[in-house]
Amino acid sequence: MTNPYVAQMRQWRQTLTKDQRWAILISADPDALASALALKRIMAHRVRGVDIFRINEVTRPDNLAMIRYLRIPAKLWQPEKADLYTNFAMVDSQPHHNPAFQGITFDLIIDHHPLTAGQLPQAPFCDIRPGFGATSTMMTRYLQGLRIKPGPLLSTALLYGIRTDTANFERSGGEDDLRAYQWLIKHADATLLRRIIRSEYLRAWLPLFSRAFRSLRDCRGGAMVWLNEVDSADLLVAVADFFTRVHGLKWIAVCGVVEKTVVVIFRGDGSRDIGRLADACFYDVGSAGGHRNLGRAEFPLAAIPAGTKPADFIFQRLHSRKLRPVTASAAPLAENAGQQAVHSETLEPAPVQALAHGA
Repeated sequence: MTNPYVAQMRQWRQTLTKDQRWAILISADPDALASALALKRIMAHRVRGVDIFRINEVTRPDNLAMIRYLRIPAKLWQPEKADLYTNFAMVDSQPHHNPAFQGITFDLIIDHHPLTAGQLPQAPFCDIRPGFGATSTMMTRYLQGLRIKPGPLLSTALLYGIRTDTANFERSGGEDDLRAYQWLIKHADATLLRRIIRSEYLRAWLPLFSRAFRSLRDCRGGAMVWLNEVDSADLLVAVADFFTRVHGLKWIAVCGVVEKTVVVIFRGDGSRDIGRLADACFYDVGSAGGHRNLGRAEFPLAAIPAGTKPADFIFQRLHSRKLRPVTASAAPLAENAGQQAVHSETLEPAPVQALAHGA
């Protein structure tokens, strides 16, 4: 029996024409980069051109290594060049996840993050399935269904995308993700994969870890780290991922200020819903949400009451959190004017930007 998602992808692929020039927009992280590369492969030779654009700077050493070793042509998006393209696609994100996506009419959206009530994306082809651990898994299933054999570079990219978004199957991922991983590993370049994995930290980051150890505070079964001002939220992600390796630490919230915006990166061991924890603590001051094992919150520094230190404000929020009830307001999410959409059973808030593995 033909997979209905593959059948609709095949049907959509038949609509591509040589007069189309596509732009694939992403918030660059390994899963997004790999998924964009796979979509470019699916569209190859059927359109006039396909370019991959990222809305964010790539600073993490492992992500830079991925782009370099796997030759991923991801250029920085310049809105003024939008008129050069006839069609726009998005993978591993949704239009409301970042202001940079606003004002663009997308013809294709493929993502694995949960939907948000009242924020149902609209596109002629829209495939959103939160049951998958990575968008790279969804793209791999498309390649299999379309009988497109990925080369070593694309296979390695998709393999790394699944690996990072599932934390090597430690925090998420199911049977579909595992099957895709097992299929890709037959075609991937193991040497390149090892080079990318070993490029996780920069020596210049070591003082940041020292600061993290000194500021660690216990908080209701978890812990909080305050790093003050940092150049990029990706540094917070790197520190948070490190603390997931600490035995007995149920969850961690690594916080800092990036250009007058407070960013809180959550990681957990699965014993509690981290996405709902992030939402409970900060939904009323900014954007917050995530998955069961990882989450993120962002809010303006101005949201903190005058005279209150940011670290104290965050700690108090973490200590006195109260989960807001899940409502039925998101029930209409199952209806979609596009070709397909699958809504999240938990109706958690959609992640903000790149939750799983910052760029």
